[in-house]
Amino acid sequence: MNLITLDFETYYDKEYSLSKMTMEAYIRDERFEVVGVSVQVGDGAPEWFSGTHERTQKFLDQFDWHDSLALAHNMMFDGAILAWRFGIHPKGMLDTACMARPILGAEAVTKLAVVAEHYGVGVKGTEVENALGLRRLEFSPEGLQRYGRYCKNDVAITYALFKRLADGFPKEELRLIDLGLRMFTDPILRLNQDVLHAHLEDVAARKARLLAACAQDKTVIGSNESFAALLRQLGVEPPTKISPKTKKTAYAFAKTDEEFTDLLEHEDERVQALVAARLGVKSTIEETRTARFVDIATRGAFPVPLRYYAAHTGRYGGTDKINLQNLKRVSKLKDAMCAPPGHLVINCDSSQIEARVLAWWAGQDDLVQAFAEGQDVYKIMASSIYGVPVPEISDAQRQVGKVVILGSGYGLGAEGLQRVIKTMAKIDTPLDECGRIISIYRETYPKIQDLWKEGSKVLGAIFNDRTVGFGKDGVIVVEGKKGIRLPNGLYLHYPNLQEITLSDWPWREYKYDSKKFRTIVPVRIYGGSLVENVTQALARIIVMWQMLEVAKRQRVALTVHDSIVTVVPEHDAAQEQAFIEARMRVAPEWAQGVPLNCESKIGRNYGQMYASADLVV
Repeated sequence: MNLITLDFETYYDKEYSLSKMTMEAYIRDERFEVVGVSVQVGDGAPEWFSGTHERTQKFLDQFDWHDSLALAHNMMFDGAILAWRFGIHPKGMLDTACMARPILGAEAVTKLAVVAEHYGVGVKGTEVENALGLRRLEFSPEGLQRYGRYCKNDVAITYALFKRLADGFPKEELRLIDLGLRMFTDPILRLNQDVLHAHLEDVAARKARLLAACAQDKTVIGSNESFAALLRQLGVEPPTKISPKTKKTAYAFAKTDEEFTDLLEHEDERVQALVAARLGVKSTIEETRTARFVDIATRGAFPVPLRYYAAHTGRYGGTDKINLQNLKRVSKLKDAMCAPPGHLVINCDSSQIEARVLAWWAGQDDLVQAFAEGQDVYKIMASSIYGVPVPEISDAQRQVGKVVILGSGYGLGAEGLQRVIKTMAKIDTPLDECGRIISIYRETYPKIQDLWKEGSKVLGAIFNDRTVGFGKDGVIVVEGKKGIRLPNGLYLHYPNLQEITLSDWPWREYKYDSKKFRTIVPVRIYGGSLVENVTQALARIIVMWQMLEVAKRQRVALTVHDSIVTVVPEHDAAQEQAFIEARMRVAPEWAQGVPLNCESKIGRNYGQMYASADLVV
């Protein structure tokens, strides 16, 4: 199959630019103009073209896109221009920015200049800085030639970078990159403007009332202790940090405290408003996000922007100022995300996949069997906690059992469990009772606790550059300082791992360097958190493998956490719902024995869904 590397250069000015607009808005804007494009077929020489839209279309149409893989650095941008402006849809898409993240770090800077310098494949020029405010016809002949050389150099660097990154890069992951890009470049979901406008008005009115209420007592908002008490009343444990001045624990309530500013995106709008009032922010995230959806709806179908490998464990994240990973469970924005006429939306969610993978990987066979037989593992856990027969477990007791099963698998302590039970189950539990519950969990599932201890040894093996196994035989291999090799061929990296305590195993702790854009941030890690990293990575690989299998037959619209959302023809809906459920109960070859299960819902939009297609009205 041909490989076509490309790079578009487009008009921008001080106000109309990607630094001030989303990618979707920029490309769909009436001011958009292609100044020129460079294309390289295979390992041939890059070719530059600049002309009218019609002539550029003719230039691009001469290439065999339908039987070629298109490559770019940030293909979401170049692929959207191909699709939205020129109607070109390559057979497959590749992206060197995406490929760099699993290797250099999920949050590392992956701009072409930075990655090219890292791999020593060339030096990106700066000619784009001279193009500010210039339309195509406003360039001098010499200026346009320089711009062409600059663009061709970008293409050459991208191709050279791809050859470096592609060596050993898993083909399955390349397919995932392509699938994620298509959710943006070839959108299928539609947005209901009436729903969005009504929601925007409602959100603005509620926000005004909430902010007014917050502003009534500025003393309460300004006092750290009073503000912390307000957050706790809403079920939020206030974030803390170590004060650089006093070296003591203090509340993290500043604009620079990421954990605090993240609360602007909390699912409870009261929390959003409270934090907005403290920070002096005029709009809550729900309002700005809804307004952004309204704008998109005026321009066409809804491109789903996903950031491949956004987390250390490989999960997708949001990008282009839209994070669909943190929409509220019940949301009018979901109600506005509709299937096209004659189609329905299916949302299939993998059930308790982390808990199932952890039990299987740890060799906790009784829990694996309970999952496989469809037993209520939450009631079983609650029965051990409260000494009550399983049939007599109350709903509140089951909820605690659920929190323990889902939250205690990575070394959670009594204080942590107390917070989780308060947040998830809305139950106040004494600290000594939480300690008792944690002890029961560990006694009931000792193989999981053994895995945490093994995790401490594994960190020591990475630190000392030794190769060892970890957990169930044949699943993963720890290759010393290189990291933990996952079943898909990628690695969990722990660069510059250092021991930070001198206590005896198994309580030894470490830290490693994580890239946060251009900054190196030390991350604390211990046996239980290492188990969490690996479990989440394994669960991610399983769900993504399932998504690729589903995509062979259904149109995947988006993925959120452990769910796959597809769009299917209405007349085949029941059959397609059964198909996706069947696929999501099958594990890849390396994970045979994981007791997978799922549940699906179906509807005309992403928010209002039903258990069966027969119930859709």
